[in-house]
Amino acid sequence: MRGSIIIAALAATALAVPTDTASAQRKGTQAMELDPTGRGAISGVGLESRDIDMLADQVVRELMSRPDIVGGTTPPRIVVDSEKFYNDSSQRIDRDMLTGALRASFSRAAAGRIRFVSRESMDIVMRERELKRTGVADTGTRGMTQGVSGVDYQMIGKMSSLDSRDLKSGMVQRRTQIVFELVDLETGDLPWTSQPYVILRAAGEGVLYR
Repeated sequence: MRGSIIIAALAATALAVPTDTASAQRKGTQAMELDPTGRGAISGVGLESRDIDMLADQVVRELMSRPDIVGGTTPPRIVVDSEKFYNDSSQRIDRDMLTGALRASFSRAAAGRIRFVSRESMDIVMRERELKRTGVADTGTRGMTQGVSGVDYQMIGKMSSLDSRDLKSGMVQRRTQIVFELVDLETGDLPWTSQPYVILRAAGEGVLYR
C-alpha cells in the first residue's frame, strides 16, 4: 500500500513539473512570422533581409528607366545569375538568393521588355535538344531552333565591405556596398552601372551571418 502511494506521488510530480517546463520551452522556441521587408527579430551590421528587397527594387527601377537598353522593339536578352556576382565582403551570403530575388523582380517589372536567358540550365537544355534531334522525343509544341538563344548582356555584380571596430567598447561598424553592371557580351562595353547600394551600420558583436 505504501509503495503504491509513493509511486502515485512520483507520477503526479512527474506530470506537474514537466508541464510548466515544456510550456516555458515552447514559449522560448516558438517560431515567429515576420515581415521579410522589415527589420526582423535579429539584426546586425551586415546585409539583412530587407536590404535584398530594397536592393532589387533600386536596381530594377534604374535599369528599366534606360530606353537605350529596354526601349527597343526587340527585347534584349539578358543573363541574371550568380556566376559573375562576387562577394568580396566580410559577410557570408547566399549569392543565388540575392540574384534570384533580382531576376524575379526584373521579370515582373520587365513585362516582356527583356528576355531572360538561362546559362545555368544548359545541361538540361542540351539534353532535351539531343533527345528531340535523335527522335527519342518529339519536337514538343514550340518546334526546334538551330541553336540556343544568344545573349546580349550579362549582369555582373560585386559586394564589398569596409569594417572597423572600437577596441574599448567592442562596437563594430561596417559599410557594405553592392554594385551591378551590364556587360555587352559582343563588345565588352559596360552600357549601365547601378548606383551603389550602400548600408552603414554599427552594433555590438553578437549576430552571426551564415
